[in-house]
Amino acid sequence: MKMFIPALRLSVVLMLLCGLAYPLLTTGVAQWLFPAQANGSLITQDGKIIGSSLLAQEVKSPGLFQPRASSANYDATASAGSNRAVASPEYIAEMKEKLAALRKQNPASTQHIPADLVTGSGSGLDPDLSPEAAKVQIPRISQATGLSEQQLAELVKRHTQGRQLGIFGEPRVNVNELNLALINAEK
Repeated sequence: MKMFIPALRLSVVLMLLCGLAYPLLTTGVAQWLFPAQANGSLITQDGKIIGSSLLAQEVKSPGLFQPRASSANYDATASAGSNRAVASPEYIAEMKEKLAALRKQNPASTQHIPADLVTGSGSGLDPDLSPEAAKVQIPRISQATGLSEQQLAELVKRHTQGRQLGIFGEPRVNVNELNLALINAEK
């Protein structure tokens, strides 16, 4: 009993510090310094939450840019890659099917299909495409929306983000934000 009371007191103090005070403090600091990021980088339109700039969304409309393929079916609770070996017959067959579907959807851009249009990301939820992957889709979107290919190319250019800190990663386009800008451009 002599050791039990001090151990119990220490446990209660540590639970209050580590389980309550520290999480409240870090949440408060995050909300103060980075409110958008702390709340999930949400995208809103007309006061409604329509998605997050961090998570890809399934797009079926021919008049919008398609994101990367998702092994998780764009379900944030089921984030996963395919975990298939690139030399496996199943993976090769899947890539051939995806290439055929992309060529059918984008007949004007069949010369070069960037890899990120047919392969999924590690999480299955990556919202970013290479600028080249977005540009391949421009003729299809132009035909579906009536916007000129030049207007769409300019839209892609405006939404292309460079390397982080000028050296990390590759240039990318957030498909969710690009599609929102495209919808607003059509109005």
